[in-house]
Amino acid sequence: MQFFTILLLFLCTFFPLFHMVNSLTIFINRNKPTHIQVRKYKSMSILIPCYNEENIIETAIKGMERIDYAAKEIFYINDGSQDGTMKILHNLLRLVPDTRKIENRLQFKKVKNFYKSTLYPNVYVIDKENGGKHDALNAGIEYSNNELVVTLDADSILADDALQVLNTEFQDNAVIAAGGMVHPLQGVSFNKKKVHRSLLVNHVIRFQIFEFIKGFYINRVSLAKLDALSVISGAFGIFNREILFQVNGYRKTLGEDIDITLKFQQYILKNPGKRMAFVPNAVCFTECPETWRDLFKQRVRWQKAFIDCIVHYFPMLIKTFLFRTVSFFMFIDSFILGTIAIYFTVFNIGYMLITNLDQAMNLMILYLLGVVSLNVIYSMFAVYLARYYEVRFEGKEKIRFAFTILLDLVVYRFVTLFFVLYGTVAYFVNSNDWNKVARTGRNYELEKDKGLVKVG
Repeated sequence: MQFFTILLLFLCTFFPLFHMVNSLTIFINRNKPTHIQVRKYKSMSILIPCYNEENIIETAIKGMERIDYAAKEIFYINDGSQDGTMKILHNLLRLVPDTRKIENRLQFKKVKNFYKSTLYPNVYVIDKENGGKHDALNAGIEYSNNELVVTLDADSILADDALQVLNTEFQDNAVIAAGGMVHPLQGVSFNKKKVHRSLLVNHVIRFQIFEFIKGFYINRVSLAKLDALSVISGAFGIFNREILFQVNGYRKTLGEDIDITLKFQQYILKNPGKRMAFVPNAVCFTECPETWRDLFKQRVRWQKAFIDCIVHYFPMLIKTFLFRTVSFFMFIDSFILGTIAIYFTVFNIGYMLITNLDQAMNLMILYLLGVVSLNVIYSMFAVYLARYYEVRFEGKEKIRFAFTILLDLVVYRFVTLFFVLYGTVAYFVNSNDWNKVARTGRNYELEKDKGLVKVG
């Protein structure tokens, strides 16, 4: 027992430190923002699945209006919504019936109607029977025509230059999929030159702002450098369309984003030389849960999705564990240290509380000191890397951000552990598709000319 405790403490310290060093290297030497003259504008099809999105769909449409990228088509995929989503799409897009020949290479529920907008060129709506997010995306892939497929959530808003940045990355034909940086939408205003963030939001949003900074700018960057990406965020991903067909599109699962990423990793295993990328300069803003209740629902769903993919891809992870970085890091870093180690720690402390109270208290103090110390270093590192990409807080925002970091160390960190513990057990008890968090109904006013997002 003591040996395993020491081993886990070592690994739980080593991996975060490793990712910090590795992410710093890639930020300095590889992903420094540049303006590269591209040879070709890749054609992109943007897929936006919609299920009961009447509270946010207008914002999504206005967000798409702002994107300056000619070689694109946009699909809003109404997945059997039971609210006013389809009515709003009709009113805002002035839809008329249209037809399009498809290849029927993927399976999805019946498409009732296909429309095109009379207001905006290359904007379409697929009205289909409810089948879940994976089903909606498969329909969108079939109806799309372009080389690359961009997947967005209905509450995702792209920065003005996001597609331009992704186009630069895909000039390398070895890149077959990529993910962009995701930030919470709440409290954000931006234009083409500068991003401003306000922390005049509740603590649930502040927690997610800082969590995204840590998760993307350190962990995601490090894993991308190692060709070890196991998830491209469902809020903002881009994939080679033909390869989506070759891997049979999206599977019915709890976590479409993890699953499709691992499918692409399987493709890369059979096709050496191909790779996936993380592009921190391509930015997306997405609406996040604003209450602890909604955050709990979201994170439990995320953990259930992770465990589902561990179970489904377990044979692949074991077979390729020693020679594929994605298998090694997903199994050791994400599963063993991110899930199993939490249960081991709780059990170990609980056991010693019963058998040896003094030793248990010493272990708890040691654990807390270790967690806090490591997270202080990790947090400061994340702040540094965020500033490198002009994600910074000025004036009074610095004080609010410092307070958020403090709460992250003493509160949020342990709340996250609870989400993992509960979500893992919940996976084996019950699972639900599309278990999506209700939209806030908040009014986001986008001004096309000024490029601002105001939270109302």
